Amino acid sequence: MNASHSSSIEHVDVLIVGAGISGIGAAYYLQTMQRGKSFAILEARADIGGTWDLFRYPGIRSDSDLHTFSYEFKAWENEKAIASADAIMSYLRETVAENGIEKSIRFGHRVIDAAWSTRDARWLVEIEHLGERITMSCGWFFCAGGYYRYDAGYTPEFPGQQRFTGEIVHPQHWPEDLDYAGKRVLIIGSGATAVTLVPAMAETAGHVTMLQRSPTYMVPVPSEDRIANALPKLIGRDRAYAVTRRKNITRQRLIWRFCQQHPRAARRLIRHLNAKQLPAGYPIDKHFKPAYNPWDQRLCAVPDSDLFKAIRDGRASVVTDQIDTFTERGVRLQSGQELEADIIVTATGLNLVALGGIDFSVDGVPVDIPETVAFKGFMLSGMPNFAYMFGYTNSSWTLKVGLVCEHFCRLLAHMDAHGFSVCCPQPPDSMSTEPFLEITSGYAQRAAAQLPKQGSEGPWRTNMEYRIDRKLLREGPVDDDNLRFTKAAAAVLPEPALTG
Repeated sequence: MNASHSSSIEHVDVLIVGAGISGIGAAYYLQTMQRGKSFAILEARADIGGTWDLFRYPGIRSDSDLHTFSYEFKAWENEKAIASADAIMSYLRETVAENGIEKSIRFGHRVIDAAWSTRDARWLVEIEHLGERITMSCGWFFCAGGYYRYDAGYTPEFPGQQRFTGEIVHPQHWPEDLDYAGKRVLIIGSGATAVTLVPAMAETAGHVTMLQRSPTYMVPVPSEDRIANALPKLIGRDRAYAVTRRKNITRQRLIWRFCQQHPRAARRLIRHLNAKQLPAGYPIDKHFKPAYNPWDQRLCAVPDSDLFKAIRDGRASVVTDQIDTFTERGVRLQSGQELEADIIVTATGLNLVALGGIDFSVDGVPVDIPETVAFKGFMLSGMPNFAYMFGYTNSSWTLKVGLVCEHFCRLLAHMDAHGFSVCCPQPPDSMSTEPFLEITSGYAQRAAAQLPKQGSEGPWRTNMEYRIDRKLLREGPVDDDNLRFTKAAAAVLPEPALTG
């Protein structure tokens, strides 16, 4: 892409990619803490919401409580703490409308590549819109587009798949007219999507079978938070929300710490909770005893024990085995058993993609994302004026949105106060690196080679604890010995660009 500056190109101070929960949050904090900065949000799809608008499969819901998954600045008032996608979308629409963010969103704008020019101290961004290419420039590029491919979910190659005469569906591409009433449904997978689909489909399907290669930790949780629902009447909405949020953040941290420090005890506790929900004599260890320790992968929340209820009622069943081949009537397993089905749902996971699959370059040199190192969990080494959003894997994603956006806005204020135009993280030469994600989930392992690295210590380590990030990002200074700040020389400053 031609990185020469043109005054005919629309310029904004911050260009946000993605109008999901992270991008909307970034917009709120920018216009609240940096009112003098111009910004725009580019959204490839036709609506806000990201994940919550994309997925349309039955029963789609959060797997985190909404008092921590929602924004700190806007109380979650729905009685359901584990909420449906519709409720989450309503909350996001309210946030956008209440803060006038809709005027800054450009729908149908997909970013192709972004080229940084040190001479101009800005990014030149190429965008696809309605089949044409347009260009914008920005002082800062803020990637808030999530972490997986929206165009295709992950489905492994199953032998004989073409032989099956029924319908095969991936949850990421759910047909609006899929009729499963009274039919035999086979769901392949045991992650959060499968755990959601089984009880939702079992309400009207003839029978639902969840086929898993290996078990996943599943924890029954109430869908409503009684304390959260009672507190507003006693101390008011805002104070009640703040108290509930702190309570739930603490609970998340304690559960994660307990699982990390006492995995054997955590295993026994989870098994006990499962046994209370399942029929007497049920083979718990075969179907609900994973080989890994709790929180080596995410725990699956089971709101109101709906999955266990479907199993107790005989509307759903779990099979733990491996697929030998698809057949005309269903799936034959390595044990020789054949599972017959009218519909097969491949709830087999997501395809991760680093930074939306955008091609980046710095002064004409392509950026090799896997060779970069994450700084404070929101910037990358060697990429000037670039920020990204990646939430927690062991608690609510959105908890990190507020912390990162606040820190980012303070960083912009620091640069303005000192006349800096450019900020770029530079790691020490001797620092060792590690994989970006420490969880062992399949999607994380498949994408490890595409993602940035993290350092072994200090601000180069990506924290997965809100308490630590709160000290680092909210309370800590924005200046750092690992950041290189520079001023653009007046002689080479580009002329002011037109703004829309």
